[in-house]
Amino acid sequence: MREPHLTRRLLLAGIGSAAVATGLSGCDQPPDKPSPPAQADQPRRATPRPTLRTTPKINEALLRRKIASLLVVGFRGDTVGKNDWIMEAIRSGLGGVILFDRELHTNAPRNITSPKQVTSLIKTLQNASPGRRLIVSVDQEGGQIARLNPSDGFPATKSEADIGAANSTTTTRNWANGMVQHLAASGFTLNYAPVVDLNVNPDSPAIGALDRSFSADPGVVVSNASEEIRVHRGARVKTSLKHFPGLGSATGNTDFDVVDVSATWSRTELQPYQQLISSGLADSVLVTHVLNDQLDASLPASLSPAVVTNLLRGQLRFKGPVVSDDMQAVAISSKFGRDQSVAMALAAGLDLLVFGNQEVFDPNIVDETLDNVVNLVRQGHLTEAHIDQSVTRVNTLRPKD
Repeated sequence: MREPHLTRRLLLAGIGSAAVATGLSGCDQPPDKPSPPAQADQPRRATPRPTLRTTPKINEALLRRKIASLLVVGFRGDTVGKNDWIMEAIRSGLGGVILFDRELHTNAPRNITSPKQVTSLIKTLQNASPGRRLIVSVDQEGGQIARLNPSDGFPATKSEADIGAANSTTTTRNWANGMVQHLAASGFTLNYAPVVDLNVNPDSPAIGALDRSFSADPGVVVSNASEEIRVHRGARVKTSLKHFPGLGSATGNTDFDVVDVSATWSRTELQPYQQLISSGLADSVLVTHVLNDQLDASLPASLSPAVVTNLLRGQLRFKGPVVSDDMQAVAISSKFGRDQSVAMALAAGLDLLVFGNQEVFDPNIVDETLDNVVNLVRQGHLTEAHIDQSVTRVNTLRPKD
């Protein structure tokens, strides 16, 4: 068990980092709202910090269901029984699942072995979900990052680098259609794509070396990503722009390393996000665990109010759901405990927390995370209104009848 006071110290450190200046040339600042005048006969009083005595009484069962709806979790197996832990979690309100084709370290089959099998699996999972509104997510970018691939009976797909090199609307549309028709037919509802990182470092082990970027040119990235998103929307599959605020210059991969882009990142890398958000094409934005002291002097982007609240929501005016990169990735697990990182991510402004259950497999992840967040609310570190706002945003990603 972690020292109980450590969560509070880390949480307060995260909140304090919101004061870090993030001045963005070229990005509009939201106008300041004027403060209402104070009434002469009513002196202003400081709002008391919530405490155990001032925090409103909570309906814990309802709160747990709300919090559960903000979690996406991975599991093992290409079939599930009705009493499996993941099925019990779904029946209790789990927000979503993420499916993988292979185990991270052993390369053994995990959730996807054939088109027929994965369709059946997703149907079983969805049937267990109240209202059949489970988010069923996957990383289907194309090229090397394709969970639906030829080894499991799906067609091969070109990479974003191939598509960006062609830079043809027709080529991009046909490529996206080829991927999306299989996603939709299988039952997937959210694809963690497109990658809109700029190919700043062609040798980057996270982006460039895997051909995951359309281009180093923001215009090429935006035009191809826009077409890909439209195809997804036509099939009623949601998307997530990644990896905010930009991973294209990285010299490491956040899944396996602590990655610092402070010396190589530039504000040009924000342009695809800014333009796609302004165009109304951002269903969600995925924030990565990268360190970038140009934006926050101490915290990774995913745990930083300066990055999520001030920059993404404030300066770029994004109002939709913000998604975490894998909360079990080495980039944050090596420095922050699970409970602390969850507390800091929610305080920073993330809405949907993803636990791939790959690096460390933990079938208790849902219950233990619910216990953690309920305690944060009970102790006044997080409000139920904050949770409700995230629930509203995440609900925009859910399948509709």
